[in-house]
Parts: sequence; C-alpha cells; structure tokens
Amino acid sequence: MSDDPRFKAKKAVSIPRSVKWALALCGLALAALPLGAAEQAPGFEGCTVIGVGRLASADGSVMTSHTDCCSECRIQVVPGRTFPKGAMAPVHWGMIYFGASDDRRALPLGDFGRVIGRIPQAERTFTYFHTGYSQMNERQLAIGESTCSQRAELDVPYIEGLTRQIMTVEQAQVFALERCSAAREAVKLIGGLVEKYGFLPSCGGSEALCIADPKELWEMEICGVGPDWTPESGKPGAVWAARRVPDDHVVVIANHFRIREVDLRDPGMMASSNYMKEAVDRGWYDPKGGRPFIWSEVYAPPVREGSLSRMWLIYSALAPSLKPWPARAMTAPAGPGTLYSQGMEGEAFYPFSVKPEKKVSVRDIVAFQRSTFEDTVYDMTLDPAWFVPAGGRAVKSPLASPFIGGEWERVLRIRHHRTIAGPSYGMVAQLRSWLPDAVGGVYWFYVDNPYVSAYVPVYAGATDVSPFYKTYDFAEYSEDSARWAVDFVEKLMLLRWQDAVKDLREARDPLENGFFEAQASVDAEVLEILGSGRPEARAEAAQYLTGLTVSRMEEVVRLFRDLRKKLLTKYSGDIG
Repeated sequence: MSDDPRFKAKKAVSIPRSVKWALALCGLALAALPLGAAEQAPGFEGCTVIGVGRLASADGSVMTSHTDCCSECRIQVVPGRTFPKGAMAPVHWGMIYFGASDDRRALPLGDFGRVIGRIPQAERTFTYFHTGYSQMNERQLAIGESTCSQRAELDVPYIEGLTRQIMTVEQAQVFALERCSAAREAVKLIGGLVEKYGFLPSCGGSEALCIADPKELWEMEICGVGPDWTPESGKPGAVWAARRVPDDHVVVIANHFRIREVDLRDPGMMASSNYMKEAVDRGWYDPKGGRPFIWSEVYAPPVREGSLSRMWLIYSALAPSLKPWPARAMTAPAGPGTLYSQGMEGEAFYPFSVKPEKKVSVRDIVAFQRSTFEDTVYDMTLDPAWFVPAGGRAVKSPLASPFIGGEWERVLRIRHHRTIAGPSYGMVAQLRSWLPDAVGGVYWFYVDNPYVSAYVPVYAGATDVSPFYKTYDFAEYSEDSARWAVDFVEKLMLLRWQDAVKDLREARDPLENGFFEAQASVDAEVLEILGSGRPEARAEAAQYLTGLTVSRMEEVVRLFRDLRKKLLTKYSGDIG
C-alpha cells in the first residue's frame, strides 16, 4: 500500500453533490453506461473470448482471454487449502451478481452467495484468482467464458427450492481451478460436474469456455437439458462438447457456439454421452435423414449480427488471405443501388479457428478488446448524427463517442452497434511453460471499459491484490475503488470525447507500456530468487510479486484520479 495520503482507506460514501454535478455536465450521468447493465439484460452479447495456441503466439505462450459485463468485478485471491476426508464443498448461486444479496449490493469478499447444494470436497485445492468468473490458478490454468444462446426448451430458470440443477458455469470454473492443473483435465471435470449435478444457466443461456494451460487450449460448449431433469433420472444433466484448438491457431468465441462436427474418434474432441441422443429424442435430428449432425445448428438458435461482427473483425484481421471476407471497411466500395450493400454471412462462414498470418501477442489481444470497430460500418462515431456543418462541409463533432447510453442513442437516432467488450472487467491470460508457475502465469487485468482502462499484470505467484481492486459496489460510489476511478474518467471524457481520448492516451499509455517493457526484468528477478536455493525462496518470490502487483494497481488508480481533475477542469467549460 502506498504511503501517499490520498491512498489511505476511507469509508465508502454516497455520491457527493459535486460528483453528480460533474456527471450531469455530460448530459448522461450514470445512465451513459449503466453500471447495473448486467442486472437488466442477459449477457448473450456481453463477453468475447480470444484463445491463442502456443505456436500461434508471439512468445510461445498459450493465451486465453475474457471480457465481461457482470456486476462482480472485484478480484479475490482464494488461497489453496487442505480438507479432511469426507468434507463437502458448497455450491453457490449468484456468484456473478454480487452473490445472494436480495438488494444486489456487494457482499463481503469471500461470501459467494446463496448455497444451493454441496458436493464432495477435494482433499487439497490450489490457490486461484476469482472475479465474477474465476480466471487463473497458481498452476497456470486459466479460463475465459462467453455466454451463448440455446434452444428455449433447454433453458433452466432458477426457482429457489424447486430447481434441481445446481451447477452454474462459474461454480464449475471454481472447482476446476481449485482441483486441476491441465486444460484437458479441467474439461473432463467440468463435464462431469454439469452432467452429475445438472447445468444451471446463470445468464439464461448456454455457455462456452476457452480453457488453457501452458501447453494446450480447449474450447468447451455446454447446454442445459430443460427444467424437468432430476438427479434420480439417471440421465446426464447437461449436453456438452469440447474441441482442442490446434497449437498454431486462434479461436474466437463471440457469444455463439463454434463447434460444428463432433467426432469422438478424434483425440482432440470430447463430448457428453448424450451429445446427439438429446437432439434425437426431442426430434431435432434424425440419424437416418441423410444430413450430418451439426452441433451448433442443432442446439443453438441462429447467430446474431453482434456475434458475426466480432468474428469478422478478428478473423479477417488475423488471417486476411484465408478467404474473401465481407467488405465492411468504410473505404470499401458501395454496393449497387445503396450507399452500402452486401449479403449477410452465416455462422458456418467462419471456421472454428484460424492460423494467423502473423504471430499474436498479448498486446494484439488487448487491441482487439479495446476495438470499437473504428472505420468500419459498425463504427458508431461515424453515424450521420455526429456530423455537423463547419466551413461549408460536414465534420465529426468532438462529442462523437461509441459509448453513449441508450437514451442518447434514441435522442440522436443513432443505430446501436456493440463494441468488442462491455463494461465490467476483463483479462488476457498469458501462460508460459518455460518459466516457473509463479511468474510464468500472468493475466493482464482491466476494470470497467478496456478502451479507457489500463491493463495491469497479476502474477500466479501473487498472494494478494490492492484494496482498490477488491472494492466496488455499483449502488454506492467509493473513492477507494479502481472501477469507480476509471468509470468517473470515462464519464468525464463524454464532455468532449474526441479530444479527451488524446488526453487519456497521453497519460495512460506510458504507464501501461512500462508494465509490458518490465516483464522480462520481472521474470529474471523471480528466476534469480527461486534459483538461490534458499529455503525461503518461494516465499520471497511471492512477496516480491505481490508487492509489485499491489504497487502497480495503486499507480493505475493514482493516474485515473489525476486524469479526473484534468478532464473536469479542461472540458467542463464547454457546457455553457
């Protein structure tokens, strides 16, 4: 913790009048990007995952990533423990929405919500890092999550005391990170858990996971089996399939299933025993009909444009020569008869994964997560509503932003297009087999909006994080919250977005660049500590990595507090 008096702990307070005034200047207040958005609508288009095999990455690491829109964005380091034989582990409901609190307010760290069941506990668990969805453990196992859609008949609403299914995907991720050290092992464990205890969707749909270790990358997709399932039926309580991503490929999950063919003769595929039978029994597939069984077409509804746009952006950028991609750049020729005309491709147009023409780095994934579809037909800042007359021509207003709220979209009559990431938190996990787990596993974490926020590295060997990253409640402003610090700056940027973005980058980028540039020296420092042979070397390495993580998080918060002052004084005068 810094000695700077500005970083001394304070009691959380309600939003002061001056803060409300500053936000009101934007004409947007907190509604500009509703902090409770995850409470209001399903997350079918909230999470984007990019996974990179070790031969496709710039440094030989395996990577998975996650952008999320749930309300629980606090980091908890959950230490590994030992348990007596016969112990039972609680199964929770409400983990991604501040637990089981009736008013949706933040529960204390360590309280994961309402207990709706119990399963046998492991005798030993690993330390893992938990946010809304758990992210990485001490053994360099990491998971990225993306909620998808499924047939309505497979949905399972949670009704307290009546619903028999108890295994949400976020709870299954916890058990996997507590108990597994390899991606293949985690796929089998999660599959077994949802089959035995019944898959319970927490966001109203199916789920896809990108599970990674330093050697392998797997993509796993899970559906429910409807509300009538009971454990006594003897039938699997879920339908799932998983496919290994080729080492030299990149996979993208954009809230839609990616697996098409299921061939269990392939050692790179796994599935539940009922992966086809469930569809046959429901009349969705006829094995004698002469048509192949296509997993994503049988269990998922038609793909949404918001999913296609993300797959198009990322795959066409990584493998531009693979095929003739849809021409959606604003510089592309207009189609006949309209300003812009083209056909819409389907989900099958996109391969499961692609071999990138250039090796992919952590910073490449960060750039994708920050993308607002700049200079494409999905770029909201190019909507005609933003263009105003000046000197005999139309110019883009300095207010033009891709992050305005729904009410302003209606007022300005701007068609909404999603960005790659929604507001909450996200990460890029970098898993490196040639380094000890403590420093080899690192996930680059942001809070709130990645376009605005700074990414800070969290190492697998760290035992704690800054209090600023353990504090957040969307219902109550706090000066001691990293997410509120970033969100405050974002709202002030809306005063004059186009110019404020330059101020943001001028302040943020040098700090963030320094984190990346220092990575090699951090690796070397930890290797030297661990190679000393001293009995206390592991503890020293943990202390070093923890102190580094905490101090960098404090730097990020300090930067956004300073930016807040700058933007408020620089741009509030624009409001007459």
